[in-house]
Amino acid sequence: MSRPLNVLFLCTGNSARSILAEALLNMMGKGRFQAFSAGSHPTGQVHPYALELLKKNRLPTDGLRSKSWDEFVAPGAPELDFVFTVCDKAAGEVCPAWPGQPMSAHWGVPDPAAVEGSDEDKRHAFFAAMNQLQQRISIFVSLPLDKLDKVTLKRHLDEIGRGHDVLDEPAG
Repeated sequence: MSRPLNVLFLCTGNSARSILAEALLNMMGKGRFQAFSAGSHPTGQVHPYALELLKKNRLPTDGLRSKSWDEFVAPGAPELDFVFTVCDKAAGEVCPAWPGQPMSAHWGVPDPAAVEGSDEDKRHAFFAAMNQLQQRISIFVSLPLDKLDKVTLKRHLDEIGRGHDVLDEPAG
């Protein structure tokens, strides 16, 4: 592998789920992946509970910021290998035409930033979102990417988004 595989996580606001996914994959990918995140309508700031949770779990937060997906179609943007939508709104939106035609899948996760209630309720929602993303990313980084044809890989990526453990499936 000549360079790490570039993965973009998309959401609407780019303040919570996509940020969590970016930080998780950058840690769990052990240099095999370079994760990024962006939003169709970025809020302009990372949600404080997302930062709190990442720091609590000793994940780096340097460089994490809420930004537009336009940055990833601009000249000089990283060549993307994968694009995953992690919120339902972004999945229904018309995404930009990504240079290089990266493989994409929808990995929808409930929005922790939309949870109403106590601070404890909100923190629990962020923990649940991070846990779900961590499970999916764990499966993703375990896939034998160099041994899968595009059709099989796409099926696996879609299965991960539906919450199925593709590694337990029989081969074939």
